[in-house]
Amino acid sequence: MKTRPDQYKVILWDFDGVIVESNKVRESGFRKVLENFPKAQIEELIKFHNINGGLSRYVKFRYFYEVICKSSISEEEVQQLANSFSEIMLDNLGSKEYLINETVNFIESNSDTIEMSIVSGSDQNELRTLCSRLAIDKNFKSICGSPTPKNTLVADYLKTTKFQNEEICLIGDSMNDYEAATVNNIDFYGFNNIELEYMGNYIKSFDY
Repeated sequence: MKTRPDQYKVILWDFDGVIVESNKVRESGFRKVLENFPKAQIEELIKFHNINGGLSRYVKFRYFYEVICKSSISEEEVQQLANSFSEIMLDNLGSKEYLINETVNFIESNSDTIEMSIVSGSDQNELRTLCSRLAIDKNFKSICGSPTPKNTLVADYLKTTKFQNEEICLIGDSMNDYEAATVNNIDFYGFNNIELEYMGNYIKSFDY
């Protein structure tokens, strides 16, 4: 493992908590979409959401129904919930106030020399719209998200890239990001979550 992410040829980025500080907005979105359910059940989902930041909303809504509420839900119903959630995100997260400035400064300073892509648990269409609105999309070779699982997104990237695994790292803020890097045999750097400080290299700041 190299000592700094700018020593790699490729950086794969998580989005939420790494490029944008979006967790409070995401929490509010889940509460709004599920507002007709008991508060205790919603809070149980919020807890699951915070522990599993890298999982998609599709997984989380299914978990809410099948595990928390112990009821069934169709794919169509999951998609309807995901669409409602996405509308809230697009209405709120397109503001540059949510950008994590040190991350964006690092990306913009290095995107000409390091190939960068986003691999996120957030909805892919929503991601691409937000990155365009935030004027950061030009920095990335690709912007990929759910419903494809993150492990698969990373695996798919590795199948098409000309670079070797040791030349690629993933930067994320959750255990799901760590697992996506580990199962695909690339280096992982934790950021913005002190619980990851001992899971390989940890970035305390991009302001070198």
